[in-house]
Amino acid sequence: MSAADNLRIASLASNRAVHAAFAWLHLHEPQLRRWQMESMAIPAPPFGEAKRAEWYSHQFTTLGLSGTHIDNEGNVLAELHNGAPGGPVVLLSAHLDTVFPAGTDCTPHEDESRILGPGSCDNGAGLTALLGLIAAIQSAQIKPACTLLFAANVGEEGEGDLRGMRYLFGPSPYAKRIRTAIALEGGGNGTVVDRALGSRRLRVTITGPGGHSWADAGRPNPILTLSAALLAIARLPLPRQPRTTINCGTISGGTSVNSIPPSATADLDLRSISALQLDHTEMAVLKTLEATLKSEGSDQLHLHVERIGNRAAGELPENAPLSRSLRAVDRHLRLPTESRIGSTDANLPLSLGIPALAIGAGGTGGGIHTLDEWYDPTGRDLALRRVLLLLLDASTLVASESI
Repeated sequence: MSAADNLRIASLASNRAVHAAFAWLHLHEPQLRRWQMESMAIPAPPFGEAKRAEWYSHQFTTLGLSGTHIDNEGNVLAELHNGAPGGPVVLLSAHLDTVFPAGTDCTPHEDESRILGPGSCDNGAGLTALLGLIAAIQSAQIKPACTLLFAANVGEEGEGDLRGMRYLFGPSPYAKRIRTAIALEGGGNGTVVDRALGSRRLRVTITGPGGHSWADAGRPNPILTLSAALLAIARLPLPRQPRTTINCGTISGGTSVNSIPPSATADLDLRSISALQLDHTEMAVLKTLEATLKSEGSDQLHLHVERIGNRAAGELPENAPLSRSLRAVDRHLRLPTESRIGSTDANLPLSLGIPALAIGAGGTGGGIHTLDEWYDPTGRDLALRRVLLLLLDASTLVASESI
């Protein structure tokens, strides 16, 4: 962060239109709350975001954005134009999906200032911030230095494996236009995820002949073999630096208590801040699985491993223009910059060398990824001012080719 960064942010924050946007955000918390309650009531399980996407498409259109549409992957996209058609854009996104499977009751409830319900913070807070920022920019008639691309994207959670972002930065027509990306993620005023936590998700299946528990006693049992393999994996030595973890999140198999199961399946989640260590850990897991199967001494058991998720690690350098911009914004707003490591939509652009970060959408929350999740939007407008200043400054940096 330099004196020039501080002066640029101070000048931006003193702009009359920006002040009008700040005022809109402060005065319209009841509207933000209504949007949040309404959108939360529309379930958006992994690969089931379509109904919520339609709702956001309608909101984007109502707020006067250009070119609102749902792309081939299910992302809701719209632009606030400035500059030549086909020119560079700054992406501001919030993911539509929750971790909760289809059939989960996501109906929100209120308890004084808190909003209660699955997905209320992750990512009800981010999605609501997205609408609030669009509305404030439009109300204040702010003209960004370059085109802003707004996205309510699919596939951030779990098995979604960043599919919305993979499309945006892959086959999408916007792929070559996005110069920087800001993802709205959960609550918090001073938080920023600028280091992308790498992860691999493996679906491990062991199959066998199955049979009757009495008549076929002695046949190899996939559940027991898989259990032995998981125990061995849990005992693998992992480094503290770079921090690396292994988790078994789900396990299933069998058909009845008196049957030798024909198969057993477990999902593994491997994480590390080091891409190289992640490779080593995945290899160690695979070798452990193969060794366990071999130790059973049976040619009737078969191992199948499917990689169901792969998020690359990455980092936004502290001296990057986007990073310096955020710190200048935080200095202006007297906020601490709470840098964190995480797995977010920012992983994808960071892995491609595109400046990106994920930022909190204000307020506080808890019980993330549980049925007891909650969000309290008290003071959320401070974080929204932070995002607005960062977004507008990023557009200036892109327009001047500083990013």
